[in-house]
Amino acid sequence: MSLDHPSKKRKLSPPGDSVDVVTQEYYGNAAQWNLEQSYEDRARKQKKKDKKSDKLPIKTSEGRVEHAQKQSEEDVVDESEGYDSANENGTDEQDEEIVEEVEDKRPLKEQVLEAKEELARIAGLISEDPEENIGLLKNLAKIGSSKHTPIKLLAMATQVAVYKDIIPGYRIRPLSEEDLKGKLSKDVKRLRNFEQTLVVSYQDYINMLARMAKRTPRDGDVQSNSALRSTALSCACTLVTAVPHFNIRKDLFNILVTKVASREVGDNTVRCNAALTALFENDDDGNASLEAVTLLTKMFKAKDFNIHESTLNTFLSLRLLSEYSYRASTERIDKEDDTGEAPSFVKKQKREFRTKKLRKTLREEKEIQKEMKEADAVVGHEERDKNQSEMLKMVFVAYFRILKMRKNNLMGAVLEGLARYAHLINQDFFGDILEALRDLIAQQDGQDEELTEGLDDETTQRDKSRESLLCIVTAFSLLQGQDIHKSATALHLDLSFFTKKLYNTILPLSLDAGTETASKSIKQSSNMSAHAINVQTPSLLLFRSLNALLLPAQSTRSVPPVLVASFVRRLLTSALNLPEKSTMAILGLVKQVVRVHGGKISAIWYSEERRGDGVFDMTRADFESSNPFAGTCWEGELLRLHWSEKVRHALTEIEESIKKSRS
Repeated sequence: MSLDHPSKKRKLSPPGDSVDVVTQEYYGNAAQWNLEQSYEDRARKQKKKDKKSDKLPIKTSEGRVEHAQKQSEEDVVDESEGYDSANENGTDEQDEEIVEEVEDKRPLKEQVLEAKEELARIAGLISEDPEENIGLLKNLAKIGSSKHTPIKLLAMATQVAVYKDIIPGYRIRPLSEEDLKGKLSKDVKRLRNFEQTLVVSYQDYINMLARMAKRTPRDGDVQSNSALRSTALSCACTLVTAVPHFNIRKDLFNILVTKVASREVGDNTVRCNAALTALFENDDDGNASLEAVTLLTKMFKAKDFNIHESTLNTFLSLRLLSEYSYRASTERIDKEDDTGEAPSFVKKQKREFRTKKLRKTLREEKEIQKEMKEADAVVGHEERDKNQSEMLKMVFVAYFRILKMRKNNLMGAVLEGLARYAHLINQDFFGDILEALRDLIAQQDGQDEELTEGLDDETTQRDKSRESLLCIVTAFSLLQGQDIHKSATALHLDLSFFTKKLYNTILPLSLDAGTETASKSIKQSSNMSAHAINVQTPSLLLFRSLNALLLPAQSTRSVPPVLVASFVRRLLTSALNLPEKSTMAILGLVKQVVRVHGGKISAIWYSEERRGDGVFDMTRADFESSNPFAGTCWEGELLRLHWSEKVRHALTEIEESIKKSRS
């Protein structure tokens, strides 16, 4: 607007007559005015906040002072500003698209290096002050959502390291409505924000691991999917062993249980089984172990027990053997009365001078601490016993179902489990277990002709004898650690069937070329425990059964002389056919038997002490009717000519032990 406008004359008031005329015309035309329509047609003024005009005020023709504002110019300015802002936004969006395209075109090595630096920076900030920088966990998850597999792997590994570092040693409970309404201090709010953010981020991370662990070759590149699946399972195993007490552990256990559900054994399965084994061994209160055992038994039932035996062997690592003292079955737990132990002796320390008031205060504090410790110990003991009793019942249910279903690939693991937990099985349940084992051996003997009909396979016979040995070992192990004499008398348990079966197994096993070789199914598994019975060779299983029969730990049970003599004669005969290691093991067992029962069996070495009539028949199936004392032990003369010097020396020690037993 130009400031050089022509000067205006001051308007004077018209004379009185003219004023009256104007006023009359004004009121006369007022009736024809349409005020509403004129108001509607008037242009609206937009009120803009925080906008000041730099123009000078002017006086209108009506004599009022107003700011000089031109609507048209402001509209033009607004439109131009809007246009400019739109252009700026458009350019920003285009710039972002261009940046993304540039990032995609960069070499993968450069992107991985940048991701490493960013992950290291964020992880350092979180570890330095977790409560302050807990929100950076979202940035780690965002980096992990990259399309490139190496960056995903780095993000997963970084996250598991960060969570191991910042997860507290307690579970975080969900907030209630009262907690949300209450007034909190600044420190409590900060801690609560840390805990809730941690739980949410950890839940998202576990869900991501579950998705990655389920990836199949059909989802994309085979190699990348294999790497993602292996890394996800490795991270899950690390969290299971490091923070099993924290929230959302059920989802974490599901990842491992889903993997071990298959019958195929690979590196990932071995890793998951190792993680479960470590969990069972290191769990103090039993809560996490109970949850894991529950998921495993449910998975076994859903899969109809079509699993690998290495997964079932994880039950052998439960802390039931060393901590649980009650006996149980599949339905109940028999608890004994607690007996108080004598208090331990405490040595007197050097006395210090204390006032009477101080001694009284210390005495009260000591009593309070003692009561608190006792209360904590009682609660922990009761909770641990409850968890372990539930685990024991679920384990027995799984074992007995497999035993009833006759799962051949799981029979070794089941029999080993029953043998290991024999001292925890209710004595009233022994009869059913022994009956099932007897039926299993009888079924194998009845199917002997059907299995070998049209087949001349050595492994068939070997597997059959192996199953029989497993049943025999389990039968004798069930009664070890118990009062065998009382239980056999009260429950009328008869082990003669297993004794005869063991007697008739010695000679055929000595003629087997694979007596010192493990089963083929065991060789295919690389994670079998050294304590598992199924990893032992048939010769080791035989020696374990013979030790339980001929050298019982209980002094209340006496071994008949006929039984000892018959087994010694058959063992020495089998030593003529076995390899050097097995022969040395048999001679070592015979040496121990001679030391314990030398006075009973010395007659089979010296004919002048013979106490039987008739002829010794080694082909008899019943050892009681073989008449072992009617013959002399002639196998020793052949073993004197054995090619191994160790065997000859072991035979000399046996003869010296016999001489000592006679004197």
